[in-house]
Amino acid sequence: MDILSPGSKMLALSILSMLSAIVVGYFAAQVASGFSARIRSKVFNRVSDYSTEDISQFSIPSLLTRTTNDITQIQTFIAMGMQVTIKAPITAVWAITKIANKGWQWTTATGIAVAILIVVLTIILTLVQPRFKKVQKLTDKLNQTVRENLSGLRVVHAFNAEKFQNQKFDKANKNLTTTNLFANRVLAMMNPLMTLISNGLTLAVYAIGAVLIENATMGAARLTLFSNMIVFSSYAMQIITAFLLLSIIFVILPRVTVSASRINQVLSVEPGIHYAKQTQQTPTLTGTIEFKDVSFKFKDAEASAIDHLSFKAEPGQTVAFIGSTGSGKSTVLNLLSRQYDITSGQILVDGVDIRNYSQSDLNNRLGYIPQKAVLFSGTIRSNIDFGETGQTSQMNDQKIINALKTAQAWEFVGSNEQQLDAPVAQHGDNFSGGQKQRLAIARAIARDPEVLMFDDSFSALDYATDRKLRDALKQNHRRTTKLIVAQRISTIMDADEIVVLDSGKVVGQGTHQQLLKDNRVYQEIAYSQLSKEELA
Repeated sequence: MDILSPGSKMLALSILSMLSAIVVGYFAAQVASGFSARIRSKVFNRVSDYSTEDISQFSIPSLLTRTTNDITQIQTFIAMGMQVTIKAPITAVWAITKIANKGWQWTTATGIAVAILIVVLTIILTLVQPRFKKVQKLTDKLNQTVRENLSGLRVVHAFNAEKFQNQKFDKANKNLTTTNLFANRVLAMMNPLMTLISNGLTLAVYAIGAVLIENATMGAARLTLFSNMIVFSSYAMQIITAFLLLSIIFVILPRVTVSASRINQVLSVEPGIHYAKQTQQTPTLTGTIEFKDVSFKFKDAEASAIDHLSFKAEPGQTVAFIGSTGSGKSTVLNLLSRQYDITSGQILVDGVDIRNYSQSDLNNRLGYIPQKAVLFSGTIRSNIDFGETGQTSQMNDQKIINALKTAQAWEFVGSNEQQLDAPVAQHGDNFSGGQKQRLAIARAIARDPEVLMFDDSFSALDYATDRKLRDALKQNHRRTTKLIVAQRISTIMDADEIVVLDSGKVVGQGTHQQLLKDNRVYQEIAYSQLSKEELA
């Protein structure tokens, strides 16, 4: 009975400890997963609110790493930390209360061991912390190299640049591996050092106990000292074990602090473009665009990208922009859609300053087609019926088909066995460049916006398709205002007004015939592409 009673208590407490560990593990996993999900959502939503200028502060590979790897590091830390930080202090405090009055010599030895342990941990963390900051940056660099190689694989093959790309990857990989090895080798020293301190403490407890027992004069005193030594040794190990458990956290902590800092950098960037919650002024017009003496300068740039630009587009009119590369053509459309805020002047949409519009109201008035067509994985239907357009339900098939016909895309969509349900691969890689461009145009047309913005969106189309598409737009969308950025003269010859840009400055403004007659810059562009007969 003397053995069974305490033995039963020990067994019951062991089972209770096991069940408690399971419960703690379950809740720790729930908390860690929930927290990481919320942070991931916050990061994604914050990045989605970024303007073009905001997102340029981070590279795309870096944002991907921060959204995945960095948040996973924090999730692991929380899941393990909640279990260890609950168990270790309780174990340490409980053990200290048990040995507090067993002998000052043993207590001193334990204190010295704990002090050495703290010093070792401090030195190791000081060495590895900067390395882990570097590791995260090198991981971004490696991801960027891989992403560039995969996205430009055709170019790599075309120029037989596999060896060059391999060398570039090997360099990034080697830098990351070397830095990782140093940090992990330093951390690898932690476990043997902990074992050395633990064994050293055990040896010190027994050595002190041997001296005390040797100096004791009475047998009863020696027996008490021997008993205290065994008890102290056992509980001292509990204290060291608690610190060993905490050392697991210290192994993860350097990575986590770096990851947390990188995530905070993303969350701390306030979107540079601030929209009104509700449109602050009722529009009095429909489809009217006006630039009033607009100037714009990129951050830290010396010269203006757009300098004193003024024009007005009435409903149904077509205004085109042409000029050399870097003249500011695409910037005009970016300013209209508030990817950047103007430096001076005023932009009016339907008679209202764009800064007085809510984001959804402004975007619903504008249909944007980028120079590089952007398609999303899914189907043709999901790509055309994309986003919010103020509709209560999905677009009907006939509306999608009409948009595809106007964009000259129904020919290849209709000939497909699945038609609107035909799959679209990631980035639309299962379509040619011209097909992707026409699908992107159809997506904008299907929204029935007041204004269509074509950012050199006809560049991948042949001349015949280009002409048919513009004719269909004139016929089917007569009241829609069109702003066209183009390199080809043939695309903009019929525009109601052509704005010629050179280094952000307006060097010509008028119709095709007017500019061809007296504008030198326009003449140079025109005669380099078409003959005098074709231009006439």
